[in-house]
Amino acid sequence: MSQPIPVSSSSPTASFNQDAGWRYPRRANSLSEVYASIMVPPEGASFWRKLWAFTGPGLMVAVGYMDPGNWATDIEGGAKYGYMLLSVILISNFFAMLLQHLSVKLGIVTGRDLAQACRDHYSKPVSFVLWLLCEIAIAACDLAEVIGSAIAINLLFGIPLTWGVVLTIADVLVVLYFQSKGFRIIESIVAGLVFVIFGCFVYEIIASNPDYFAMARGLIPKPEIVTDPSALYLAIGILGATVMPHNLYLHSSIVQTRAIEPTEPARRSAIKFATIDSTVALFLAFFVNGAILVVSAAAFHSNNLRDVADIYDAHKLLTPVLGAGAASVVFAIALLASGQNSTLTGTLAGQIVMEGFLDIKLKPWIRRLITRAIAVVPALIVTILYGEKGTSDLLVLSQVILSMQLSFAVIPLVLFTGNKLKMGVFVNKPWLQAICWTVSAIILSLNGYLLFQFFTGV
Repeated sequence: MSQPIPVSSSSPTASFNQDAGWRYPRRANSLSEVYASIMVPPEGASFWRKLWAFTGPGLMVAVGYMDPGNWATDIEGGAKYGYMLLSVILISNFFAMLLQHLSVKLGIVTGRDLAQACRDHYSKPVSFVLWLLCEIAIAACDLAEVIGSAIAINLLFGIPLTWGVVLTIADVLVVLYFQSKGFRIIESIVAGLVFVIFGCFVYEIIASNPDYFAMARGLIPKPEIVTDPSALYLAIGILGATVMPHNLYLHSSIVQTRAIEPTEPARRSAIKFATIDSTVALFLAFFVNGAILVVSAAAFHSNNLRDVADIYDAHKLLTPVLGAGAASVVFAIALLASGQNSTLTGTLAGQIVMEGFLDIKLKPWIRRLITRAIAVVPALIVTILYGEKGTSDLLVLSQVILSMQLSFAVIPLVLFTGNKLKMGVFVNKPWLQAICWTVSAIILSLNGYLLFQFFTGV
């Protein structure tokens, strides 16, 4: 096996062998149609020029942290427990920032996205199982997007929920059209929709007039979160809705759309600016997630409406409870923007995972139709048989599924970025690796408890 070529300060242009430490050599560029398609400024450029060049992937990743699946868990958490679960959103967001940083490092240093890295490190049976689990997670996420978009269409235009689910298939054509126009176009659309969502919740918070001191107290973790089984179930759902496993695959790929020189200084600079990009974007996601819970706590928990557990009830009650005529409409607009935004990034994540794990390429429209069908069919069945209540339960369940799959993405990511052969001088420092394993252990423990509770009913 080849050894990495050391990078020294006296040889700033030296690099290392990207195939060192892997079972198989690097075979293809991730998202080859847009790989290294965006130029970055030269080394002497200003801080802001460099930051602008790397701005975009972070917002695309942040979209997954504010998708419709988050809404169900945040609304129920706010209505039942007031501001208490704000601390769970905050901690989950810190976990997300750390893990997205690792994704950035993996993609920039090794030239592999997380799916390709798993394929090149593990045996074929293990890779296949990881691929299958990841596809289940993407299907669960896509299910949340389908239901969220359908609910928003129903709330805004009165179109029946079943037809709204069917209409979501049409976004295949939209995604394909904008993909052909360049990656910056997709990033711009996503950024625009993110700021629509952000603006909507600024309005909602002002209209709901929350207790700001209680909000501040809610950022401090309380033992009741662990001792109350219902609160813990919701907390794990929030974790799954916040730290999205498919985002780890997505980020490690789309960060490679920047044309980065294969030198140590260029890679260090790329990691630095890509991490700033994702960290700032995830603060926006924290605001949105926190805002959903805060609005629910202020509007429902404070008025003893503690059984509000779904998007329909929240939409129906916002205007009469808050006395703000536009509250319900703004809420639905934000939901629609959230669902459509998540669709764009979900499309790319699905492509990355299938191509990376299986080393096969399908035409984008075929790949998207497969993913959509997996989500649309169960959504249709549930909406026809159970209506509004069924779709709401399905939203919460989809987030728990995401949380359970999270460990299977996090552990390989921590292993790879902590491997000296694979990462060379960019390997995680011991203190960072210790934090990463602690976070992994927390995620694994919570998910283990969730499974125990699910199968035993305790």
